[in-house]
Amino acid sequence: MRFEKWQALGNDYIILERQGLPFELTPKRVRRLCAAHFGAHSDGILLLSPSEDPAHVATLQIFNPDGSEADLSGNGARQAALYLRSAGWTDDDGFSIVTAAGAVKPTITGPGTATMDLGQASTRSDDFPSGDEDGRGELSAGEREWAFQHVAVGNPQCAIEVESGLEELDLSAIGPEIENHALFPNRTNVSFWHAKGSRVRARIFERGVGETLSSGTGAAGAAVSAYLRGSPGPHTVELDGGELEVTVSADLELRIAGAAEPVFSGEFSPEFVRSLE
Repeated sequence: MRFEKWQALGNDYIILERQGLPFELTPKRVRRLCAAHFGAHSDGILLLSPSEDPAHVATLQIFNPDGSEADLSGNGARQAALYLRSAGWTDDDGFSIVTAAGAVKPTITGPGTATMDLGQASTRSDDFPSGDEDGRGELSAGEREWAFQHVAVGNPQCAIEVESGLEELDLSAIGPEIENHALFPNRTNVSFWHAKGSRVRARIFERGVGETLSSGTGAAGAAVSAYLRGSPGPHTVELDGGELEVTVSADLELRIAGAAEPVFSGEFSPEFVRSLE
């Protein structure tokens, strides 16, 4: 059972091709594969299958390390796109990949870089059913009140502007309470951000993952929130793992640009595979 390990700004994924899997990816198997010490220690799994529609190169499923399935990951989709090109699934610079959130359109811009059109963001979605059209709200967590901006970017984002003390926040204490808040029936991703001009500093707590070094959709959610508050774009979003370029149009069409690279490839041992069966 072969795999490759890729990373994008410290956001690392195991990449698998469905044809090479001897079983379905159940939540229990995903948790074991992603586990530290007992598995390959990953922020998730990218599962690629040939698309039945020739308009798309592949179908991408994204699994979180807790076993849940994600609708979209900006960093994960970028890694998948560069993997598809390097593995010979396509020779084109621009193509389409189907995800649970719909089709995304990567463009390969260099040996280890790509841009990704994520489609149109929205401030109104079923992931924040009580929200108004502007997506703004307030919640209590960590014994304080937080004003937030809901942004749907293929997955739900709760973007919170922090005017001071961003680096000192304990996301491991605050993040789970917001992720699982009653306002968000499907849980939510959380980004804490601060803008200075077109530069946005963001820290990310991902649904089903926890605090991460980076997140493409989290960066997009923070950039949309900053844009709606008057920050001029395009935005450079500074994450713990590096920087992403995010372009937000007037109608909230999103494009992100950044790097991704393979870390290593390998084969899970027969003993390990049997333990998963």
